[in-house]
Amino acid sequence: MGTRVLQCFLLLFLLLQLRGASAGSLHSPGLSECFQVNGADYRGHQNHTGPRGAGRPCLFWDQTQQHSYSSASDPHGRWGLGAHNFCRNPDGDVQPWCYVDETEEGIYWRYCDIPTCHMPGYLGCFVDSGAPPALSGPSGTSTKLTVQVCLRFCRMKGYQLAGVEAGYACFCGSESDLARGRLAPATDCDQICFGHPGQLCGGDGRLGIYEVSVGSCQGNWTAPQGVIYSPDFPDEYGPDRNCSWALGPPGAALELTFRLFELADPRDRLELRDAVSGNLLGAFDGARPPPPGPLRLRAAALLLTFRSDARGHAQGFALTYRGLQDAAEDPAPSKGSAQTTAASPDGANVSCSPRPGAPQAAMGARVFSTVTAVSMLLLLLLSLLRLLRRRCGRWGQILRRVPDASVPRGRNRAKKEFPGS
Repeated sequence: MGTRVLQCFLLLFLLLQLRGASAGSLHSPGLSECFQVNGADYRGHQNHTGPRGAGRPCLFWDQTQQHSYSSASDPHGRWGLGAHNFCRNPDGDVQPWCYVDETEEGIYWRYCDIPTCHMPGYLGCFVDSGAPPALSGPSGTSTKLTVQVCLRFCRMKGYQLAGVEAGYACFCGSESDLARGRLAPATDCDQICFGHPGQLCGGDGRLGIYEVSVGSCQGNWTAPQGVIYSPDFPDEYGPDRNCSWALGPPGAALELTFRLFELADPRDRLELRDAVSGNLLGAFDGARPPPPGPLRLRAAALLLTFRSDARGHAQGFALTYRGLQDAAEDPAPSKGSAQTTAASPDGANVSCSPRPGAPQAAMGARVFSTVTAVSMLLLLLLSLLRLLRRRCGRWGQILRRVPDASVPRGRNRAKKEFPGS
């Protein structure tokens, strides 16, 4: 009886995995140097207004004292200014920029077109000629439009993608729309959102397209790697938020790296728990931020919970994750950060690279763990095969009835006002 219950439990787990396989990001985060929508966190080395040396050369920040922003106005390096001429965004503008030699027209600064500075979840700037529409789902307009307002609208409608256009328009669509879409230059999406002066909402006949998972309050993340944002991101999170995300990429352990962490006060709290045992692995808040560098957690599945109080609102957080095949696997190097051991409130099981001086013991434990894991996997597979063939045919019927994850395409293109706009 115990074996039968275990086998059925395993099949239920597989069923849930099939249902949740499409949750989370549609695309790998890839190489990104920015995790804020306006690139305020860009610390890269592009020093021309265009990529790969194109455009105009930037002036050095320690030679721009005649302007509002220079290395002298950023003595602690909060904005990333210094004795260099790399593009930055010290004033919270819509994208990184730099000072240039003044032209005859009196122009003395320019935006920087940085291909690697687009937050994960932003899929690019696309042409919207209207025939056929770039995104074929429902649409709306709002004089208070922000990126998250559009994402929330399309998420509620059940679509995978959201597109912002001309500063005030929002369109919804599915991945099939994206497959036939036509990319436009990134600089074509240059219209400021009507509801937020620090965000861009597409351009004239240009859609800035996002995945609706950005800033969602819940989700099941099973991709090998990805990004999780705080609720309402890239807008600030609101008060009384209670959100959770299940994280279960392939592997025996997890690596997390916080790319952005800004909570309002100690009452706004993010908890990391082992999804199987429920043990608390780490807790961070406005007074206790996570340490810099990657965190490795000896847990194959993780539950992240975020709560804000009645007054809480701030930028929030952005974290990248990846599954590790072995808990002793060296974490991927993070630019500009060192590997750090996290201090947890209750002896959390968080660590970085193995301590030097015990390589043989670590190797022996690794071999033993690998052999044990392979043996257990083979036994489970044999049990599942026997069960599928003889005793639980009804689960096969349920699996065959799992609905298609694709979303029906909308036909009504008529624009309408968002409630409260």
